[in-house]
Amino acid sequence: MKTAYDFSATGIAGAEQPLSQYAGKALLIVNVASKCGFTPQYAGLEVLWREYRDRGLVVLGFPCDQFGHQEPGDEAEIRNFCSLQYDVSFPMFAKVEVNGGGAHPLWAWLKAQKGGFLGIGAIKWNFSKFLVGRDGAVIARYAPNDTPESLRTDIEAALGR
Repeated sequence: MKTAYDFSATGIAGAEQPLSQYAGKALLIVNVASKCGFTPQYAGLEVLWREYRDRGLVVLGFPCDQFGHQEPGDEAEIRNFCSLQYDVSFPMFAKVEVNGGGAHPLWAWLKAQKGGFLGIGAIKWNFSKFLVGRDGAVIARYAPNDTPESLRTDIEAALGR
């Protein structure tokens, strides 16, 4: 059986990043966008990252332009936006697709592990979130309107595992 740590993805700076570098840590994996109604969640994600990183949480941001063309920029523009507008310091990756035939393998796996509403696998919008335990298995999937703050109890439980 695969775990989240078996995948790799291109970092926002262009280098391939094996997720195995986070083995043993809990992961909060989020598809993000700069021009979305949920974009202010970057602030909450950054708070979670800063508060829990020393306890073993890693927030991973995956920009996606599949929903309403809400991530039109290139990686440099995305990085600058996140830094200047939200002081994002958690790991960010290059733009990915999360649905369809071009879906990044990590996202295809995440969706297969935890279906969404009514068991439907497709990601519905930006700022969908997956919480992965220290063992690399998916614990939970959250909708875009689930705020980062609302995940604290589940994160605390994942960190305690």
